[in-house]
Amino acid sequence: MHKPVPRAVGCIPPLIKRNITLFALSQSFVGAGSQLAYGIGPLMVIAVTGSASLAGLTVGLFGISRFFVAYPTGKITDTYGRKPGILFGQGLALIGTTLTGLGMLAGSAIGLTLGMLIFTMGISAAQQLRVAATDMFPPRMRGLALGFVATGSLAGIVLSPGVMALADVVARRTGTEAIALPWLLLPFLIAGGMVLVAFVKPDPKEIGMNLGRYYPDYVPPPGRQGGQLAPFNSWDLWRSTPTRLAIIANCSGQGNMAIVMVLTSLVLSHHGHGLTAIAFSHAFHAAGMFAFTIPLGWASDRFGRERVMYPGVGVALIGALFVAFSEGFLSVTVGTFLVGLGWSAANVASTALLADHVETEHRGRAIGVSESGAGAMTVLAAVVTGPLVECTSLPAAGIAAVLVAVVPLAMLAWTKAAQFRVRA
Repeated sequence: MHKPVPRAVGCIPPLIKRNITLFALSQSFVGAGSQLAYGIGPLMVIAVTGSASLAGLTVGLFGISRFFVAYPTGKITDTYGRKPGILFGQGLALIGTTLTGLGMLAGSAIGLTLGMLIFTMGISAAQQLRVAATDMFPPRMRGLALGFVATGSLAGIVLSPGVMALADVVARRTGTEAIALPWLLLPFLIAGGMVLVAFVKPDPKEIGMNLGRYYPDYVPPPGRQGGQLAPFNSWDLWRSTPTRLAIIANCSGQGNMAIVMVLTSLVLSHHGHGLTAIAFSHAFHAAGMFAFTIPLGWASDRFGRERVMYPGVGVALIGALFVAFSEGFLSVTVGTFLVGLGWSAANVASTALLADHVETEHRGRAIGVSESGAGAMTVLAAVVTGPLVECTSLPAAGIAAVLVAVVPLAMLAWTKAAQFRVRA
Protein backbone atom coordinates (compact mmCIF):
# COMPACT_ATOMS: atom_id res chain seq x y z
CA MET A 1 0.00 0.00 0.00
CA HIS A 2 1.23 3.47 -0.91
CA LYS A 3 2.20 5.28 2.32
CA PRO A 4 4.48 8.24 1.55
CA VAL A 5 4.93 10.99 4.10
CA PRO A 6 3.68 14.29 2.64
CA ARG A 7 5.65 17.49 2.90
CA ALA A 8 4.32 20.94 3.70
CA VAL A 9 2.62 23.03 1.04
CA GLY A 10 5.44 25.56 1.51
CA CYS A 11 7.83 23.02 -0.12
CA ILE A 12 6.13 23.48 -3.50
CA PRO A 13 8.41 25.45 -5.86
CA PRO A 14 7.05 28.91 -6.83
CA LEU A 15 6.72 28.02 -10.52
CA ILE A 16 4.66 24.93 -9.65
CA LYS A 17 2.46 27.01 -7.32
CA ARG A 18 1.85 29.47 -10.14
CA ASN A 19 0.95 26.76 -12.63
CA ILE A 20 -1.37 24.86 -10.30
CA THR A 21 -3.14 28.12 -9.39
CA LEU A 22 -3.72 28.91 -13.07
CA PHE A 23 -5.10 25.42 -13.63
CA ALA A 24 -7.40 25.67 -10.61
CA LEU A 25 -8.81 29.02 -11.75
CA SER A 26 -9.32 27.71 -15.27
CA GLN A 27 -11.12 24.68 -13.92
CA SER A 28 -13.45 26.93 -11.94
CA PHE A 29 -14.56 28.79 -15.08
CA VAL A 30 -15.09 25.70 -17.21
CA GLY A 31 -16.60 23.71 -14.34
CA ALA A 32 -19.64 25.99 -14.14
CA GLY A 33 -20.83 24.55 -17.45
CA SER A 34 -20.49 20.97 -16.24
CA GLN A 35 -22.65 21.70 -13.22
CA LEU A 36 -25.37 23.20 -15.43
CA ALA A 37 -25.28 20.21 -17.78
CA TYR A 38 -25.83 17.76 -14.97
CA GLY A 39 -28.17 19.98 -13.00
CA ILE A 40 -30.69 21.12 -15.61
CA GLY A 41 -29.74 18.85 -18.52
CA PRO A 42 -32.52 16.31 -17.82
CA LEU A 43 -35.10 19.10 -17.67
CA MET A 44 -33.80 20.52 -20.97
CA VAL A 45 -34.27 17.16 -22.65
CA ILE A 46 -37.81 16.79 -21.31
CA ALA A 47 -38.59 20.35 -22.46
CA VAL A 48 -37.69 19.63 -26.10
CA THR A 49 -38.80 15.98 -26.31
CA GLY A 50 -41.66 15.74 -23.81
CA SER A 51 -40.41 12.33 -22.65
CA ALA A 52 -38.98 11.43 -19.23
CA SER A 53 -37.53 8.24 -20.73
CA LEU A 54 -34.89 10.41 -22.46
CA ALA A 55 -34.03 12.35 -19.30
CA GLY A 56 -30.59 10.79 -19.11
CA LEU A 57 -29.58 11.97 -22.60
CA THR A 58 -27.28 14.82 -21.56
CA VAL A 59 -25.59 12.71 -18.90
CA GLY A 60 -25.30 9.92 -21.48
CA LEU A 61 -23.58 12.30 -23.89
CA PHE A 62 -20.99 13.01 -21.19
CA GLY A 63 -20.37 9.30 -21.01
CA ILE A 64 -20.26 8.73 -24.77
CA SER A 65 -17.85 11.60 -25.34
CA ARG A 66 -15.64 10.56 -22.42
CA PHE A 67 -15.56 6.98 -23.71
CA PHE A 68 -14.45 8.02 -27.19
CA VAL A 69 -12.34 11.10 -26.38
CA ALA A 70 -10.45 10.30 -23.15
CA TYR A 71 -7.89 7.85 -24.54
CA PRO A 72 -7.18 9.66 -27.86
CA THR A 73 -6.72 12.92 -25.98
CA GLY A 74 -4.37 11.14 -23.59
CA LYS A 75 -2.32 9.95 -26.58
CA ILE A 76 -2.20 13.52 -27.91
CA THR A 77 -1.00 14.91 -24.58
CA ASP A 78 1.54 12.10 -24.16
CA THR A 79 2.91 12.97 -27.61
CA TYR A 80 2.65 16.76 -27.83
CA GLY A 81 2.23 17.94 -24.24
CA ARG A 82 -0.65 18.58 -21.85
CA LYS A 83 -1.50 22.17 -22.82
CA PRO A 84 -2.46 21.49 -26.47
CA GLY A 85 -4.93 18.80 -25.40
CA ILE A 86 -6.44 20.93 -22.64
CA LEU A 87 -6.86 24.00 -24.87
CA PHE A 88 -8.36 21.89 -27.65
CA GLY A 89 -10.93 20.52 -25.21
CA GLN A 90 -11.84 23.93 -23.84
CA GLY A 91 -12.23 25.29 -27.37
CA LEU A 92 -14.68 22.51 -28.19
CA ALA A 93 -16.59 23.23 -24.99
CA LEU A 94 -16.91 26.90 -25.95
CA ILE A 95 -18.41 26.00 -29.34
CA GLY A 96 -20.67 23.36 -27.83
CA THR A 97 -22.21 25.58 -25.16
CA THR A 98 -23.11 28.19 -27.79
CA LEU A 99 -24.80 25.59 -29.99
CA THR A 100 -26.63 24.18 -26.97
CA GLY A 101 -28.12 27.57 -26.11
CA LEU A 102 -29.21 28.21 -29.68
CA GLY A 103 -30.72 24.73 -29.91
CA MET A 104 -32.79 25.32 -26.77
CA LEU A 105 -33.99 28.70 -28.01
CA ALA A 106 -35.15 26.99 -31.20
CA GLY A 107 -36.73 24.12 -29.27
CA SER A 108 -34.68 21.72 -31.36
CA ALA A 109 -33.83 18.29 -29.96
CA ILE A 110 -31.26 17.84 -32.73
CA GLY A 111 -29.66 21.21 -31.97
CA LEU A 112 -29.56 20.43 -28.25
CA THR A 113 -28.03 17.00 -28.86
CA LEU A 114 -25.38 18.30 -31.26
CA GLY A 115 -24.43 21.19 -28.98
CA MET A 116 -24.24 19.00 -25.88
CA LEU A 117 -22.21 16.36 -27.72
CA ILE A 118 -19.57 18.91 -28.75
CA PHE A 119 -19.63 20.51 -25.31
CA THR A 120 -19.18 17.19 -23.49
CA MET A 121 -16.41 16.14 -25.87
CA GLY A 122 -14.60 19.34 -24.96
CA ILE A 123 -15.10 18.87 -21.23
CA SER A 124 -13.86 15.27 -21.48
CA ALA A 125 -10.75 16.30 -23.40
CA ALA A 126 -10.03 19.10 -20.94
CA GLN A 127 -9.90 16.55 -18.10
CA GLN A 128 -6.26 16.01 -19.09
CA LEU A 129 -5.79 18.97 -16.77
CA ARG A 130 -5.77 16.42 -13.93
CA VAL A 131 -2.96 14.52 -15.64
CA ALA A 132 -1.06 17.81 -15.85
CA ALA A 133 -1.49 18.28 -12.10
CA THR A 134 -0.01 14.87 -11.30
CA ASP A 135 2.92 15.57 -13.65
CA MET A 136 4.07 18.58 -11.63
CA PHE A 137 4.27 16.88 -8.22
CA PRO A 138 6.24 13.94 -6.79
CA PRO A 139 4.26 10.91 -5.53
CA ARG A 140 4.29 12.09 -1.91
CA MET A 141 2.18 15.14 -2.91
CA ARG A 142 0.25 13.85 -5.91
CA GLY A 143 -3.11 13.44 -4.15
CA LEU A 144 -2.76 16.96 -2.78
CA ALA A 145 -2.06 18.26 -6.31
CA LEU A 146 -5.31 16.75 -7.58
CA GLY A 147 -7.05 18.32 -4.60
CA PHE A 148 -5.73 21.77 -5.52
CA VAL A 149 -7.10 21.56 -9.06
CA ALA A 150 -10.46 20.09 -8.07
CA THR A 151 -10.94 22.72 -5.37
CA GLY A 152 -10.84 25.33 -8.12
CA SER A 153 -14.20 23.98 -9.20
CA LEU A 154 -15.70 25.40 -6.00
CA ALA A 155 -15.88 28.74 -7.76
CA GLY A 156 -17.80 26.95 -10.50
CA ILE A 157 -20.29 25.83 -7.85
CA VAL A 158 -20.94 29.47 -6.98
CA LEU A 159 -21.03 30.55 -10.62
CA SER A 160 -23.50 27.87 -11.76
CA PRO A 161 -26.56 28.94 -9.71
CA GLY A 162 -25.49 32.55 -10.21
CA VAL A 163 -25.59 32.13 -13.99
CA MET A 164 -28.95 30.38 -13.66
CA ALA A 165 -30.35 33.18 -11.49
CA LEU A 166 -29.13 35.81 -13.97
CA ALA A 167 -30.78 33.85 -16.77
CA ASP A 168 -34.06 33.83 -14.82
CA VAL A 169 -33.95 37.62 -14.47
CA VAL A 170 -33.18 38.18 -18.16
CA ALA A 171 -35.85 35.66 -19.18
CA ARG A 172 -38.58 37.44 -17.19
CA ARG A 173 -37.69 40.77 -18.77
CA THR A 174 -37.33 39.52 -22.33
CA GLY A 175 -39.76 36.63 -22.47
CA THR A 176 -36.93 34.30 -23.51
CA GLU A 177 -36.71 30.66 -22.45
CA ALA A 178 -34.83 30.75 -19.11
CA ILE A 179 -33.38 27.28 -19.46
CA ALA A 180 -31.52 28.27 -22.66
CA LEU A 181 -29.88 31.52 -21.58
CA PRO A 182 -27.17 30.15 -19.24
CA TRP A 183 -25.56 28.37 -22.18
CA LEU A 184 -25.15 31.67 -24.02
CA LEU A 185 -23.38 33.18 -21.01
CA LEU A 186 -20.89 30.34 -20.48
CA PRO A 187 -18.64 31.07 -23.51
CA PHE A 188 -17.29 34.15 -21.73
CA LEU A 189 -16.23 32.02 -18.74
CA ILE A 190 -14.69 29.29 -20.88
CA ALA A 191 -12.68 31.82 -22.91
CA GLY A 192 -11.27 33.18 -19.66
CA GLY A 193 -10.25 29.67 -18.64
CA MET A 194 -8.41 29.18 -21.94
CA VAL A 195 -6.41 32.36 -21.40
CA LEU A 196 -5.30 31.11 -17.98
CA VAL A 197 -4.11 27.76 -19.37
CA ALA A 198 -2.12 29.58 -22.06
CA PHE A 199 -0.04 31.23 -19.31
CA VAL A 200 1.07 27.88 -17.83
CA LYS A 201 4.79 27.39 -18.53
CA PRO A 202 6.62 25.11 -19.13
CA ASP A 203 4.32 22.31 -20.25
CA PRO A 204 3.52 20.06 -17.27
CA LYS A 205 4.69 16.97 -19.16
CA GLU A 206 8.17 18.53 -19.39
CA ILE A 207 8.08 19.14 -15.65
CA GLY A 208 7.01 15.56 -14.97
CA MET A 209 9.88 14.16 -17.02
CA ASN A 210 12.37 16.29 -15.06
CA LEU A 211 11.02 16.39 -11.51
CA GLY A 212 14.55 16.45 -10.10
CA ARG A 213 15.04 19.98 -11.47
CA TYR A 214 12.15 21.31 -9.39
CA TYR A 215 12.41 19.03 -6.34
CA PRO A 216 16.14 18.59 -5.58
CA ASP A 217 15.48 15.81 -3.06
CA TYR A 218 13.32 13.80 -5.48
CA VAL A 219 14.52 10.25 -6.02
CA PRO A 220 12.95 8.33 -8.95
CA PRO A 221 11.40 4.99 -7.94
CA PRO A 222 13.59 1.89 -8.39
CA GLY A 223 13.65 0.59 -11.93
CA ARG A 224 12.70 3.93 -13.48
CA GLN A 225 16.14 5.48 -13.68
CA GLY A 226 17.44 5.38 -17.25
CA GLY A 227 16.96 2.58 -19.74
CA GLN A 228 14.54 2.21 -22.65
CA LEU A 229 10.93 2.93 -21.80
CA ALA A 230 8.65 0.02 -22.74
CA PRO A 231 5.72 0.82 -25.10
CA PHE A 232 2.41 1.60 -23.44
CA ASN A 233 0.03 -1.36 -23.15
CA SER A 234 -3.37 -0.73 -21.59
CA TRP A 235 -3.70 -4.42 -20.69
CA ASP A 236 -0.88 -3.99 -18.20
CA LEU A 237 -3.25 -1.81 -16.17
CA TRP A 238 -5.78 -4.66 -15.99
CA ARG A 239 -3.17 -7.30 -15.15
CA SER A 240 -2.00 -5.36 -12.08
CA THR A 241 -4.38 -5.72 -9.11
CA PRO A 242 -3.92 -2.15 -7.70
CA THR A 243 -4.47 -0.40 -11.04
CA ARG A 244 -7.32 -2.72 -12.01
CA LEU A 245 -9.19 -2.00 -8.78
CA ALA A 246 -8.46 1.71 -9.11
CA ILE A 247 -10.07 1.77 -12.56
CA ILE A 248 -13.08 -0.22 -11.33
CA ALA A 249 -13.52 2.09 -8.32
CA ASN A 250 -13.40 5.17 -10.55
CA CYS A 251 -15.89 3.65 -13.00
CA SER A 252 -18.23 2.63 -10.20
CA GLY A 253 -18.15 6.04 -8.55
CA GLN A 254 -18.88 7.72 -11.87
CA GLY A 255 -21.77 5.37 -12.71
CA ASN A 256 -23.31 5.81 -9.27
CA MET A 257 -23.03 9.59 -9.50
CA ALA A 258 -24.44 9.75 -13.04
CA ILE A 259 -27.61 7.95 -11.98
CA VAL A 260 -28.03 10.06 -8.86
CA MET A 261 -27.49 13.38 -10.64
CA VAL A 262 -30.30 12.59 -13.08
CA LEU A 263 -32.42 11.23 -10.26
CA THR A 264 -31.96 14.32 -8.06
CA SER A 265 -33.41 16.66 -10.69
CA LEU A 266 -36.35 14.36 -11.33
CA VAL A 267 -37.10 13.73 -7.64
CA LEU A 268 -37.06 17.42 -6.73
CA SER A 269 -39.08 18.40 -9.81
CA HIS A 270 -41.59 15.62 -9.05
CA HIS A 271 -42.13 17.09 -5.57
CA GLY A 272 -42.72 20.61 -6.87
CA HIS A 273 -39.34 22.30 -6.47
CA GLY A 274 -38.30 24.89 -9.08
CA LEU A 275 -35.17 25.37 -11.19
CA THR A 276 -33.40 27.55 -8.63
CA ALA A 277 -33.97 24.98 -5.85
CA ILE A 278 -32.70 22.21 -8.12
CA ALA A 279 -29.63 24.29 -9.00
CA PHE A 280 -28.87 24.85 -5.31
CA SER A 281 -29.28 21.16 -4.54
CA HIS A 282 -26.81 20.34 -7.28
CA ALA A 283 -24.53 23.04 -5.89
CA PHE A 284 -24.40 21.08 -2.61
CA HIS A 285 -23.65 17.96 -4.62
CA ALA A 286 -20.82 19.82 -6.32
CA ALA A 287 -19.61 20.98 -2.91
CA GLY A 288 -19.32 17.34 -1.94
CA MET A 289 -17.39 16.70 -5.13
CA PHE A 290 -14.86 19.51 -4.72
CA ALA A 291 -14.90 21.20 -1.30
CA PHE A 292 -12.95 18.42 0.42
CA THR A 293 -10.55 17.40 -2.31
CA ILE A 294 -7.51 18.92 -0.58
CA PRO A 295 -7.99 17.00 2.70
CA LEU A 296 -8.95 13.88 0.77
CA GLY A 297 -5.87 14.22 -1.42
CA TRP A 298 -3.72 14.77 1.66
CA ALA A 299 -5.25 11.70 3.31
CA SER A 300 -4.51 9.56 0.24
CA ASP A 301 -0.88 10.78 0.37
CA ARG A 302 -0.58 10.20 4.10
CA PHE A 303 -2.55 6.99 4.70
CA GLY A 304 -2.60 5.35 1.27
CA ARG A 305 -4.76 5.51 -1.83
CA GLU A 306 -6.90 2.47 -1.00
CA ARG A 307 -7.85 3.77 2.45
CA VAL A 308 -9.51 6.76 0.82
CA MET A 309 -10.74 5.16 -2.40
CA TYR A 310 -12.90 2.33 -1.00
CA PRO A 311 -14.56 4.29 1.82
CA GLY A 312 -15.43 6.88 -0.82
CA VAL A 313 -17.34 4.26 -2.81
CA GLY A 314 -19.16 3.27 0.39
CA VAL A 315 -20.19 6.86 1.12
CA ALA A 316 -21.55 7.22 -2.43
CA LEU A 317 -23.62 4.08 -1.89
CA ILE A 318 -25.20 5.55 1.27
CA GLY A 319 -25.94 8.84 -0.53
CA ALA A 320 -27.75 7.01 -3.32
CA LEU A 321 -30.06 5.44 -0.74
CA PHE A 322 -30.92 8.89 0.65
CA VAL A 323 -31.83 10.25 -2.78
CA ALA A 324 -33.80 7.19 -3.82
CA PHE A 325 -36.03 6.95 -0.77
CA SER A 326 -36.45 10.60 0.30
CA GLU A 327 -39.01 13.24 -0.63
CA GLY A 328 -37.96 16.41 1.21
CA PHE A 329 -35.51 18.91 -0.23
CA LEU A 330 -33.12 18.62 2.73
CA SER A 331 -32.83 14.82 2.77
CA VAL A 332 -32.43 14.59 -1.01
CA THR A 333 -29.75 17.30 -0.89
CA VAL A 334 -27.89 15.49 1.90
CA GLY A 335 -27.94 12.35 -0.21
CA THR A 336 -26.65 14.02 -3.34
CA PHE A 337 -23.94 15.73 -1.23
CA LEU A 338 -22.78 12.33 0.07
CA VAL A 339 -22.67 10.94 -3.46
CA GLY A 340 -20.46 13.86 -4.51
CA LEU A 341 -18.19 13.38 -1.48
CA GLY A 342 -17.84 9.66 -2.14
CA TRP A 343 -17.08 10.24 -5.81
CA SER A 344 -14.44 12.81 -4.86
CA ALA A 345 -12.62 10.39 -2.57
CA ALA A 346 -12.71 7.56 -5.11
CA ASN A 347 -11.71 9.79 -8.03
CA VAL A 348 -8.80 11.59 -6.35
CA ALA A 349 -7.33 8.44 -4.82
CA SER A 350 -7.74 6.25 -7.92
CA THR A 351 -6.22 8.91 -10.20
CA ALA A 352 -3.25 9.36 -7.87
CA LEU A 353 -2.78 5.59 -7.67
CA LEU A 354 -2.70 5.27 -11.46
CA ALA A 355 -0.24 8.17 -11.71
CA ASP A 356 1.99 6.43 -9.16
CA HIS A 357 2.17 3.27 -11.25
CA VAL A 358 2.67 4.82 -14.72
CA GLU A 359 5.54 6.80 -16.23
CA THR A 360 4.96 10.43 -17.22
CA GLU A 361 5.24 9.60 -20.94
CA HIS A 362 2.33 7.13 -20.62
CA ARG A 363 0.24 8.84 -17.96
CA GLY A 364 -2.21 10.60 -20.26
CA ARG A 365 -3.22 7.32 -21.87
CA ALA A 366 -3.35 5.42 -18.59
CA ILE A 367 -5.74 7.89 -17.01
CA GLY A 368 -7.53 8.02 -20.37
CA VAL A 369 -8.23 4.29 -20.06
CA SER A 370 -9.78 4.87 -16.63
CA GLU A 371 -11.82 7.81 -17.90
CA SER A 372 -13.03 5.83 -20.91
CA GLY A 373 -14.31 3.17 -18.53
CA ALA A 374 -16.00 5.86 -16.46
CA GLY A 375 -17.57 7.17 -19.65
CA ALA A 376 -18.94 3.73 -20.47
CA MET A 377 -20.49 3.55 -17.00
CA THR A 378 -22.06 6.98 -17.49
CA VAL A 379 -23.62 5.82 -20.75
CA LEU A 380 -24.98 2.73 -19.03
CA ALA A 381 -26.39 4.88 -16.23
CA ALA A 382 -28.07 7.20 -18.71
CA VAL A 383 -29.57 4.29 -20.64
CA VAL A 384 -30.89 2.66 -17.47
CA THR A 385 -32.17 5.66 -15.50
CA GLY A 386 -34.81 7.03 -17.87
CA PRO A 387 -36.55 3.72 -18.61
CA LEU A 388 -36.42 2.71 -14.94
CA VAL A 389 -38.17 5.92 -13.94
CA GLU A 390 -40.64 5.71 -16.82
CA CYS A 391 -41.52 2.01 -16.38
CA THR A 392 -41.14 1.51 -12.63
CA SER A 393 -40.39 4.28 -10.12
CA LEU A 394 -37.83 6.81 -8.95
CA PRO A 395 -36.56 4.54 -6.12
CA ALA A 396 -35.81 1.77 -8.64
CA ALA A 397 -33.21 4.01 -10.29
CA GLY A 398 -31.71 4.67 -6.86
CA ILE A 399 -31.36 0.94 -6.23
CA ALA A 400 -29.48 0.67 -9.54
CA ALA A 401 -27.05 3.33 -8.29
CA VAL A 402 -26.50 1.33 -5.11
CA LEU A 403 -25.78 -1.86 -7.06
CA VAL A 404 -23.20 -0.06 -9.19
CA ALA A 405 -21.36 1.09 -6.05
CA VAL A 406 -21.29 -2.44 -4.64
CA VAL A 407 -19.10 -3.79 -7.48
CA PRO A 408 -15.63 -2.52 -6.42
CA LEU A 409 -16.34 -3.33 -2.77
CA ALA A 410 -17.24 -6.89 -3.74
CA MET A 411 -14.13 -7.15 -5.92
CA LEU A 412 -11.99 -5.90 -3.04
CA ALA A 413 -13.50 -8.49 -0.70
CA TRP A 414 -12.89 -11.23 -3.29
CA THR A 415 -9.26 -10.11 -3.77
CA LYS A 416 -8.60 -10.03 -0.03
CA ALA A 417 -10.19 -13.44 0.41
CA ALA A 418 -8.03 -14.87 -2.39
CA GLN A 419 -4.90 -13.39 -0.82
CA PHE A 420 -5.88 -14.86 2.56
CA ARG A 421 -6.35 -18.31 1.00
CA VAL A 422 -2.90 -18.12 -0.63
CA ARG A 423 -1.25 -17.18 2.67
CA ALA A 424 -3.10 -19.94 4.48
